[in-house]
Amino acid sequence: MATAGAETSELPIGVFDSGVGGLTVLSALRKRLPRERYIYLGDTARLPYGTKSRETIVRYALQAAEKLVERRIKLLVTACNTATAAALPDLRQAFAPLTVIGVVEPGARAACRVIAGKKEGGNILILGTESTVDGQAYTEAIHALRPDAVVRGVACTLFVSMAEEGWMTGPVIEITAARYLAPVIGPEAGQGRFLPDCIVLGCTHFPPLAGAVASVAGPEPVIIDSAETTAEAVEEELTRLNLLRPAGGPEDTPASDRFLTTDAPERFARVGGIFLNECLDPANVELVSLSFNPQTGPSAA
Repeated sequence: MATAGAETSELPIGVFDSGVGGLTVLSALRKRLPRERYIYLGDTARLPYGTKSRETIVRYALQAAEKLVERRIKLLVTACNTATAAALPDLRQAFAPLTVIGVVEPGARAACRVIAGKKEGGNILILGTESTVDGQAYTEAIHALRPDAVVRGVACTLFVSMAEEGWMTGPVIEITAARYLAPVIGPEAGQGRFLPDCIVLGCTHFPPLAGAVASVAGPEPVIIDSAETTAEAVEEELTRLNLLRPAGGPEDTPASDRFLTTDAPERFARVGGIFLNECLDPANVELVSLSFNPQTGPSAA
């Protein structure tokens, strides 16, 4: 494992997701920490993670993380809610002492800030993949901070596929959002209607679909994207470890970031460019294969 110091501070931050959704986290990191270098891996050959078993998600997450650790990184961001919920303890154990930050705890903190002024809890709705919702990682993280909060989850599995296709707006998206949400928060839910104070987009693929969610939910609930809160957590941890890339030299441009994918670099560049609002050159997207060796993984950084 790389040692702390000036050399380590120059290493990139590793970020991975099951696909291009984690680019929303990369975008937030770039804005908050423009001096840093980044290497991003999207495991597009095996998405979505959210319909897989916990055992499979853990295996995939370890494999993705090891590929980044092999490239020498100073911190790992699990920019996937599903992988964070299922595999964060495994990742931290496998690659210790490397710091691993997930997206669930920052999102939970942001939700609790919204309901901070309420005397008796507050209503929080989590939108995520099937695995994230069923695993109740957000519920546990929120209740650790605010035990009296009322938390409900809705699995919106098709949102992942739509985002990966680059479908961000339009009638198909709005109809799908209504199909998922209206039975829970719409008038047709009747006495079982849930009135959220905030809605957490508990999958990094979901932020581009926030407009469709808002069209169903109305103006009252605050919609939370955990990307900015995750970027804040990364900055805090790098500051604590004295690993922020030092000032004094020229800032790197986004073109210096590296991208890895497990399938179809051209497609990754096309859809990823939509998420980042920039043109990605397929020639700058490297095709990789993944495996995990528990004997060599932790020592590869």
